[in-house]
Amino acid sequence: MRHIREDARPLRARVEERSLPMKSFRRIAALTVSTFMASSTAVAGSDDVPVKDVLKVVTTFSDYASITQEIGGEKVTVEHLSYGDQDPHFVPPKPSLALKLKDADLFVTTGLDLEMWATTLLDKARNKKIMDGAVGYVTVYTGIELLQKPTTALSRTEGDIHIYGNPHIQTSPLNWKTISENILIGLKKVDPENAAYYEERQKAFADKVDRAMFGDDLVDLLGGQTLTQLLQGGTLFDFLEREFEGEVLVNRLGGWLEEALPFRGKKVIAYHKNWAYFVRDFGLEVIDYIEPKPGIPPSARHVKEVVEKIKAQGIELMLVATYFEKNSPRMIEQRTGIKAVFLPISVGGVPEASDNFELVDYWIAHIKEGFGMEPAEKGRHRYRHRTGQGTSKE
Repeated sequence: MRHIREDARPLRARVEERSLPMKSFRRIAALTVSTFMASSTAVAGSDDVPVKDVLKVVTTFSDYASITQEIGGEKVTVEHLSYGDQDPHFVPPKPSLALKLKDADLFVTTGLDLEMWATTLLDKARNKKIMDGAVGYVTVYTGIELLQKPTTALSRTEGDIHIYGNPHIQTSPLNWKTISENILIGLKKVDPENAAYYEERQKAFADKVDRAMFGDDLVDLLGGQTLTQLLQGGTLFDFLEREFEGEVLVNRLGGWLEEALPFRGKKVIAYHKNWAYFVRDFGLEVIDYIEPKPGIPPSARHVKEVVEKIKAQGIELMLVATYFEKNSPRMIEQRTGIKAVFLPISVGGVPEASDNFELVDYWIAHIKEGFGMEPAEKGRHRYRHRTGQGTSKE
């Protein structure tokens, strides 16, 4: 039998000796973590703005994300829950989307009955900072005059009626200014120390919208607020028939409104009522919809009625958001010769529309193409004032 030599030292001494490597390991591990954290902070803080000072903002739609980034600049990181080619009414409440909200400082939503899916995500995220009514919860519709408010008793037989009015407010560039004001209020509430920074950028953004919409000459002469009130009130073009310094004012019109003049007053068909604010601003008249009622798929009978109306009135163009089915529009095209123009409803729906301004460029260019009109010379009507980078035109 083998004999095992016993250590004659006291048990305490033997235990302490064996514990020394573990203690050393713990010290090394602690030192490694501290070094890693210090280096991470140094890398993260290598930019002008330390990570701890950057707000995390999550928006429902990419349009709101684009506007938030314009105002927040380097002080914010922005994510959105819905993409430009998705149906804004129906976004699956995936766990991955709830995770985006979990540590957000600000949540930006329309605030009406469009993003009903967002409530489920907020509940899953359990972030008290951005719950409805909290300081980090922003609704952007406030201050916007909503179109198409229901005038009769609400009933499910009327389809997916929006009880407060049409919520697709982002299709009007003029509405972006009010949306940006609401986002500004939210940013200032959660980050009051940088209020002046956000105010300056929001003011620059509003000016950028005015000049993109009306052109530099009229904005410098009359101001963006006056022009906005005239356009939304339906009196701008009557006003522009006046003379000033021997010239009719309409000759000074620039921007998107000048670019869209060739199709102003044209009649069109639309698939859904998501273009209400755009057609108001740019003077198109929607005479009927492919949907018989909002959210109700087109029946054969309704399609036949639309086809007859198109033929009778010589309608040339149909507006269809890209997320809708394409069989009905294509069939109507074949029967009537009308041109179906499929457009992304939001930023990022196509690679060419990486922000709100490029999105409207895309809409106008493709609508003109659908009517067989010549597009403008590239850059001619765009006001390229990039916030914080000075003013220039392409």
